[in-house]
Amino acid sequence: MVKKIPASELDAINNMDFSRRPGIDYSGIARIIEILVGIYLLGSLFSYIQGWIMTNVSQRVTFNMRRDISLKINKLPLRYFDSRTHGEILSRVTNDVTTVSQTLNQSLTQIITAVTTIIGILAMMLTISWQMTLVAILVLPASFGLLRAVIGKSQKYFVDQQVSLGKINGHIEEMFSGHTIMKAFNGQQRSIAAFRNINGELYDSAWKSQFLSGLLYPITNFVGNLSYVAVAVLGGWFAVKGTINIGDIQAFIQYMSQFTQPITQTANVANVLQSTAAAAERVFEFLAEEDEVAETENPVELKEAKGAVEFDNVVFGYSPGKTVIKGFTAGIKPGQQVAIVGPTGAGKTTMVNLLMRFYDVDSGSIKVEGVDIRNMRRADLRKLFGMVLQDTWLFTGTIEDNIAYGKSGAAHAEVRAASIAAHADHFIRALPKSYKLELNEEADNISQGERQLLTIARAMLADAPILILDEATSSVDTRTEALIQAAMEKLMKGRTSFVIAHRLSTIKNADLILVMRDGNIVEQGTHAQLLARNGFYASLYNSQFTTKLAAV
Repeated sequence: MVKKIPASELDAINNMDFSRRPGIDYSGIARIIEILVGIYLLGSLFSYIQGWIMTNVSQRVTFNMRRDISLKINKLPLRYFDSRTHGEILSRVTNDVTTVSQTLNQSLTQIITAVTTIIGILAMMLTISWQMTLVAILVLPASFGLLRAVIGKSQKYFVDQQVSLGKINGHIEEMFSGHTIMKAFNGQQRSIAAFRNINGELYDSAWKSQFLSGLLYPITNFVGNLSYVAVAVLGGWFAVKGTINIGDIQAFIQYMSQFTQPITQTANVANVLQSTAAAAERVFEFLAEEDEVAETENPVELKEAKGAVEFDNVVFGYSPGKTVIKGFTAGIKPGQQVAIVGPTGAGKTTMVNLLMRFYDVDSGSIKVEGVDIRNMRRADLRKLFGMVLQDTWLFTGTIEDNIAYGKSGAAHAEVRAASIAAHADHFIRALPKSYKLELNEEADNISQGERQLLTIARAMLADAPILILDEATSSVDTRTEALIQAAMEKLMKGRTSFVIAHRLSTIKNADLILVMRDGNIVEQGTHAQLLARNGFYASLYNSQFTTKLAAV
């Protein structure tokens, strides 16, 4: 049944002026759309600028870090590298720097966005009610206090995590570089056991650090919910009193959700930030290491060096209280061939390290041409020496590049002449691509003896007035050794040479033999003179001769 409208209401409807009804303001809507489009375009522009700036900043910081590390490596004393594994040092250069770079490029952007958002939202909240804004802010100190407590607990585990990561890199690098020896002695299980132990330490520190940092999100979420309750109660009271509208309360709560969201996002990346802090700490710790002794302010540069070397009461120890060289004194004339012999641990190789200023003497002095080597630049000093060590070192590159490493800018003819003198040319030309053959990292595409010949050719090309030969022929066969000895005799003629020898039969023709024992020179003279004395050298020589006869 249709309800009848009273006559009075019909008259009122009929008397209404519908011409005065407000229409749709299309121009106003268009303005709002234009403003929104402008805001979105401006936001996109600022996002692009932010990405460009942060990428530039992060890559510049990473570049500077790696550059500083590279410069620092060249300033560190050899003692630093002797006391740490290569993998541990590489971990600082690669893993730690990469962690810092990724955080700067990603997490830091989120933090900057969060801070900007919080400032903007805080301003909008203040326009609605400063009392409710104060309540929302008062909850933050409690949140930050809890976050600080959790971070204080977890940070040490992030440091342990980076340390364990360095250990595991060092172990892997060691096992891969020495995998042949490891397999030859059936050390696989021991290697795996060591890896599991280090990996367990890494797991333990990583688990604890990630678990503790994972508590940050629920903590911030809980505190945020408390602030919601407080604001809702206060807003309801204001609404009852009529000092604020329900719509304003609803808007304020929406702003609060956006206010706590950036804080929650920051809590979510807290584990990354702590890992970055630990990585940055290790990098800065490396950069803060003590440099080797600074160069003298007024260095002496020798215009001509003939090869006169003098050891004057040299005392040296690798660590305080453990002296290795005790009062070493000797004078070497230019052109002399000096052999340094003695049992293992006598200090033979240490003398070479001191000559090259890889280490500085504790007391006494070493002089070249009457000049204390501490008064010379290290680079100028090392130009005076050509060196061939028992442990060969070749880098990734061509054979020609490896030989030319001894003389920058050497022509191919010079490289080949040095190779011929070292009896290496014949096997090099027999290889695919000859001098242009690329050697891999381990140079395992040539034999150990051939590698030794290349290092000898490198020393010959350097043409230095003083030579250091540390058991240079230990990795070649008897026939090749005879050829190299002949080439060495020709190379050493007119040059001062220090020959560290274990096989005493190879240094019979030396002009001076220094016999070392417990860091001291106990005997010196020629081979014949020392045998005639029937002292320590004679016992060493006779013991090798007796051993050879017994082997036969």
